[in-house]
Amino acid sequence: MSKINKVFKNGKAFIPFITVGDPDIETSENLIYELEKAGCDLIELGIPFSDPTAEGPVIMAASERALKNGICTDDVFNLVNKVRQKSQVPLAFMTYANVIFSYGIEKFAKKCEEENVDAIILPDVPYEEKNQFEKVFSAHNVDFISLIAPTSKGRVKMIAKEAKGFLYCVSSLGVTGERSTFSNNLEDLIKTVKSVNPSLPCAIGFGISNAKQAHEMAKISDGAIVGSAIVKIIAKYGKNCVSKVGEFATELKQSV
Repeated sequence: MSKINKVFKNGKAFIPFITVGDPDIETSENLIYELEKAGCDLIELGIPFSDPTAEGPVIMAASERALKNGICTDDVFNLVNKVRQKSQVPLAFMTYANVIFSYGIEKFAKKCEEENVDAIILPDVPYEEKNQFEKVFSAHNVDFISLIAPTSKGRVKMIAKEAKGFLYCVSSLGVTGERSTFSNNLEDLIKTVKSVNPSLPCAIGFGISNAKQAHEMAKISDGAIVGSAIVKIIAKYGKNCVSKVGEFATELKQSV
């Protein structure tokens, strides 16, 4: 059974995102514990990358700050190793194909298994090219998370049929970042997914920035993913962000 399934076992899931190494690695570690304390069901850890094509300006700037701090992929694995000594909160990496290629797909997947990383999300890998990654990650008990967008249309059933863990539903076109409006066919999109794969959880991300939006999105899906709004708080408060992020995450968790 997928390790990610347990994330959705107790009702609607709240999934926050942080970029590892922003503002520094120690704060990232404390943020993970704080987010767990706030009741978050799965935490997405962004591995910094110089060209994060799916990200808007907020997360792109966080990636730049982390890279300026000298954060590399091994630092992220070391952080997870440290966290795993105190916490078993489900963790997913969000990064890009080039990060994995340069590390080595097999080596990266094996390391994920060793450090008990539950899932991997690669927003720049289309459905047609996922096999070279998914096979390797599956062999190491790591769920390869598929994404669908409002433009996926004819491919939705195909993607949903093979998806593992949960399906990441992109709320609207474009890059990550806070939004005031979302695609109006999200509900239909999720109904289509469920018609093909009824037991597959669907979580909506890209653009959710407050408790009201998180509540609305969780009403039509199995969970809400929030990144930019959290990263904005981290950027504003720096090393003093932990309690602020905790308060915001608690509010979001209650709303879903």
